[in-house]
Amino acid sequence: MALTRKQKRLSIIAVLGVVLALATTLILTALRDEIVFFFSPTELLERSELAGQSVRVGGLVLEGSWTKEGENNSFDVSDGASEVTVTYVGILPDLFREGQGVIAEGQLIEDGTFDASTVLAKHDENYMPKEVEQALKEQGNWQGKYE
Repeated sequence: MALTRKQKRLSIIAVLGVVLALATTLILTALRDEIVFFFSPTELLERSELAGQSVRVGGLVLEGSWTKEGENNSFDVSDGASEVTVTYVGILPDLFREGQGVIAEGQLIEDGTFDASTVLAKHDENYMPKEVEQALKEQGNWQGKYE
């Protein structure tokens, strides 16, 4: 039985659809472990199920909260409503300062502290990471430019 032109086209389209679905599934499966979600300190502390998962937390570094002993750093990040203590072992970015926006990537520990593997600081006095700015706006603590 010979296939008509219409049947050949439909079979080609069906095969391409299956290949596309398979490729999409493989890409999403490979990227599943690489996706890191952003949370404000308030959101992070409300979601205890995130403990042990790789996430990002962002906000402003509270004045007077940064302590440094060698390469061991500890500082508090706040969104105006809540704060979380971040611990980081390593050299912080040159632009890291208290009162400035920061994003830390790492894991929430069960005691409520955040163990950071990476810390990102703003790059000039006018910049604040989009996620931090949005979280501050949602909390009602956005005042425009921070000094």
